[in-house]
Amino acid sequence: MATPAIKDIVVIGGSAGSTSVLQQLLADLPGDLPASLLIATHLPAQSPGYLARMLDQNARLKVVQAVDTQLPEPGHVYVAPPDRHLLLVDGVLRLGTGPRENMVRPAIDALFRSAAASAGSRVIGVVLSGMLNDGAAGLASIKACGGTAVVQHPLDAAEEQMPLAALEAAEVDHVAPAAQLGALLAGLIGSAAGASPAPSAALRLEVDIALGQRLGSDRLRQIATPSALSCPACQGVLSEVEGSRPLRFRCQIGHAYTAEALLADIDAVDEALRVAMRVMEERVTLVERMADEARQSGRKAVAELYAARAEEYRHYASTLRRAAASALHLGQGRRGEAS
Repeated sequence: MATPAIKDIVVIGGSAGSTSVLQQLLADLPGDLPASLLIATHLPAQSPGYLARMLDQNARLKVVQAVDTQLPEPGHVYVAPPDRHLLLVDGVLRLGTGPRENMVRPAIDALFRSAAASAGSRVIGVVLSGMLNDGAAGLASIKACGGTAVVQHPLDAAEEQMPLAALEAAEVDHVAPAAQLGALLAGLIGSAAGASPAPSAALRLEVDIALGQRLGSDRLRQIATPSALSCPACQGVLSEVEGSRPLRFRCQIGHAYTAEALLADIDAVDEALRVAMRVMEERVTLVERMADEARQSGRKAVAELYAARAEEYRHYASTLRRAAASALHLGQGRRGEAS
């Protein structure tokens, strides 16, 4: 007779403000916990990867940085390394090299989707403090495959956006402040897992993308419909992922954005244009002053050189102004389409 499945896979995602919550949560969990914990947080690509060592200091569980093709063990915590998606594929840890999602790798959605596809109702997904909405779509996938959804209380989070987005996207089972998350998880782990609905073909395809498998336009059309938007990363056409909550887009390379992350990326481009325009205007002012000073001191050739350079900078500044105006118009149009 087969042993009944239990909840023994915990996937945790967090961003800004989540490190202290993770430290408290792991300190509150017993060392003999009959579950494997997988953690993905937003790390810079060049991060030295100290998070596992930091979390291991006060945890009774063994905390390590995940290694590709590793078998997860009960009582162990596996942390995603910088610049790799941490995935659970057929019960094995994989480090994916697929495109960034919501401008990050590791991405929380990628981890949550892979766990849902691999372990179904055995999975407990936890969304912690963070900005924007990475993790919301992945938590909905966990629920669709029979898993359990847990969210840090938004009022308890340093950054409430990720918890709020998770609450909007999925039918969440438990909401708790950081001080209660450890006890909550300890009570859920080891309980009966129940039935696991089969993962959809679309879910499996998105796991393959995170692993690093080629997507292409033909496979993308299986899960998404082309839109009028372009990908900020590669300038390709973005397609709207069908039936997704929250609203999401992918390009044929595989870059993925929620609508909120796409707007944030557009805002960053706008700000970069404004900074460049200000710098160029300051150069025009400075070089014109240098030309005046050269004329006054009788250095005609030097004055002409500076005047020509001022005209060149003035042309660049004008180009940047047009680009900024165009970006503003495009951003307003995209905001209207995403609302």
